[in-house]
Amino acid sequence: MLTVYIADDEVWITLGLTKLLEKSGYDIWVIGTANNGITAKEEIAEFKPDILFTDIRMPGKTGLELLSEIPEVSPATKVVMISGYAEFSYAQEAVKLHAYDYLLKPIKEEELNRILSNISAESGGAPFSEEKGTHAPERMIDCVISDIRNHYTEDIQLTTLASKYSVSIARLSTEIKKKIGMTFSDYVAQLRIQRAKELLADETMTVSEIAEIVGYNDYFYFIKVFKKVQGISPSKYRKTLQE
Repeated sequence: MLTVYIADDEVWITLGLTKLLEKSGYDIWVIGTANNGITAKEEIAEFKPDILFTDIRMPGKTGLELLSEIPEVSPATKVVMISGYAEFSYAQEAVKLHAYDYLLKPIKEEELNRILSNISAESGGAPFSEEKGTHAPERMIDCVISDIRNHYTEDIQLTTLASKYSVSIARLSTEIKKKIGMTFSDYVAQLRIQRAKELLADETMTVSEIAEIVGYNDYFYFIKVFKKVQGISPSKYRKTLQE
């Protein structure tokens, strides 16, 4: 699997490039996208993609600034610049600054495939090494799990995470279950109920207040989930703590 990150402030460019990558015939995973250079740098440092496609002009940091800083955070990432005809000279300059290649807007399928073919050839005929192929999805899933653990008390949705990490809902659901041995919804419920159990030790808090704190606006639904996970109601669980 070849991991790709796209940084462009034009949504239609990001969507169009993603579709072209999917049609390319290579096993590709777009592990992240950003509409500004600052977010892009932070996430590239975390995900360490095989390829970065970045626009020349973006808010926060320009593509050229991003290009100069990528070696510090992800040395193995190949940077492909995206530019319009008016910015062609900048794209040529970027290549001199060690960009891998450049694409002109509108992006043509044959030009994109040429770049992917070159990267494949440099990798010995395969998109990338077996080791990297094994661990790239694991890095992404680790980030997803971290997101869930940090935001489980909020209105966290699988669809939102799938969009953030540019992966299909079905694939993300499968990867999460493979990683933690349970579904996304069951994992969120486990985290919320565990937190609720801790809060039930505080007798000054009502069950209704605890339900809202851990992410349930519907009191009766909270009771239902608590019973499903714990086997008894929150009130009975509180009594067991008092005994």
